[in-house]
Amino acid sequence: MTSKLEQLKQFTTVVADTGDIDAIARLKPVDATTNPSLLLKAAAMPRYAEDLGNAMKQCQGDIGLACDLFAVAVGKQILELIPGRISTEVDARLSFDTQAMVQRGERLIGLYEQAGISRERVLIKIASTWEGIRAAEQLEKAGIQTNLTLLFSFTQAVACAEAGVFLISPFVGRIYDWYKKHEGRDYQGAEDPGVQSVSRIYDYYKAHGYETVVMGASFRNVGQIEALAGCDRLTISPELLGQLAEASGTLERKLEPGRASEPRISLDENSFRWGLNEDAMATEKLAEGIRQFARDQEKLEALLAELA
Repeated sequence: MTSKLEQLKQFTTVVADTGDIDAIARLKPVDATTNPSLLLKAAAMPRYAEDLGNAMKQCQGDIGLACDLFAVAVGKQILELIPGRISTEVDARLSFDTQAMVQRGERLIGLYEQAGISRERVLIKIASTWEGIRAAEQLEKAGIQTNLTLLFSFTQAVACAEAGVFLISPFVGRIYDWYKKHEGRDYQGAEDPGVQSVSRIYDYYKAHGYETVVMGASFRNVGQIEALAGCDRLTISPELLGQLAEASGTLERKLEPGRASEPRISLDENSFRWGLNEDAMATEKLAEGIRQFARDQEKLEALLAELA
């Protein structure tokens, strides 16, 4: 019998959540994603030492540009191993500045194109703040496709779909973490709040004809992945991909178009902010995620500055 990973690939596009070239070569995902935390880990790997040095040589003293150059260098190497796309993230410290995110997204695409990579192979990752969603809307209209990350609520997902973003990354594991801590209990399979969140978004998008791709992210265990089999895409760490590759048994498809959903709704800025505010988990995890990515961005900048 084929492994659960191979079965999953039959109805879900598998994406590697890593900057580890060796893991990508071994596990053969279609797409890959990176973020400031993963790039910081990559920067500690000997294989990327030359890329770090080159980024500093080319940045003319602009550490932010050096980070973008390094991200693109890592992304380019990953793209040599996968048939699909790489997601590269905008500086999280810009998460509340629409125009700054647009400009940074345009710069990242420009750097990829200078490196010989077409924009069709890149997704610009942006935090799912109101300002981030508006930035993504502008980038999409300019022909730059986006991946809206740090997404924890149905409110965020509705706003992203209305903005016409290409892809969203709802975070399963971090939702699970919050409820496990606050409710004092563990969750399995379909009862997992993170799994329920992605299932609700998937059903809503399919029922109302939204083309935005749903890519579940941030998994804590293979049970969460198996409970979302059939989702458009799933971005999975090398460790969990390895567990799926070694697992046998039948993997059933859990999500598919045509399931029941709730009525279509529309959000303006006020209703978006209120809806997000009413969701304590999403409010806390969004702010926490932005802070975490910002700190890792600062650590990467410090590492690069040492090379100056």
